[in-house]
Amino acid sequence: MTENNTIRVMIVDDHDMVRRGLAAFLRVKPDLQLVGEARDGLEALTVCENVQPDVILMDLVMPRLTGAEATRSIRERWPHVQIVALTSFEEKDLVRDALRAGAISYLLKNVTVEELASAIRAANSGQSTLAPEAVRALIRLPDPEQHMDYDLTPRELQVLALLVQGLSNPDIAKQLTVSRSTAKAHVSNILSKLEVSNRAEAIALAIRNNLV
Repeated sequence: MTENNTIRVMIVDDHDMVRRGLAAFLRVKPDLQLVGEARDGLEALTVCENVQPDVILMDLVMPRLTGAEATRSIRERWPHVQIVALTSFEEKDLVRDALRAGAISYLLKNVTVEELASAIRAANSGQSTLAPEAVRALIRLPDPEQHMDYDLTPRELQVLALLVQGLSNPDIAKQLTVSRSTAKAHVSNILSKLEVSNRAEAIALAIRNNLV
C-alpha cells in the first residue's frame, strides 16, 4: 500500500469488457487505484514485475497461462502480492487449484461492487474471502472419528472448517457457543500445529491437504 493508504490493484482477464468494467469500478473507490492490466497469465507476470501491485484480481480460465499457474509464479517471485481469484466458475478443482497456487481469496464475478471492494481491502490486510459457492464446493464438516492429521483435535478441525468459511474469532465463538478467548486459543493452536503464520496460510494448507 502507498503512503496515502491507496491500495494498488492490477486486473488480469482475457475479456476486454470485464477489464473495462473492473477498471470503472476501481475508479470510483478512492482507496483503490488501478495500476496495471493483463490479458492472460503470461502477460500478468511482466505487468506485475513492472507495476508491483498490492492486490491482483485474477481470472482463472485464460489462454497461454492459466490463472492458477500465473498465481503460483507471482506468489513465488513476489510473495507480498496478494491475489484474489475472480472467475465465473465454481468447480471444486478450480477453487482448489487457485488456493493451492497461493490465491488468498476466491470470488465469483456475480459479486457486488461493495463485496469486491471489501475483499480487496481484506486481501491487502492478509485476510481471506471465499464466495459461498466456493465454500460449498470445498467444505464438509469433519467427522470426529476420522484420522486426525497434524494432531488436530475434533474441535480444532471444526474451528478450521469455520476458518475456511471466513468466520472471524467472534463468529466462531458464537457458532460453537464458546467464549471469544476460547475461540482465539483454538485458532492459535491450529496455526501452531499447522506451522503457519496466519489464517490465510492455514486455509490454503487445509484445502491442499483435504483437512476439511
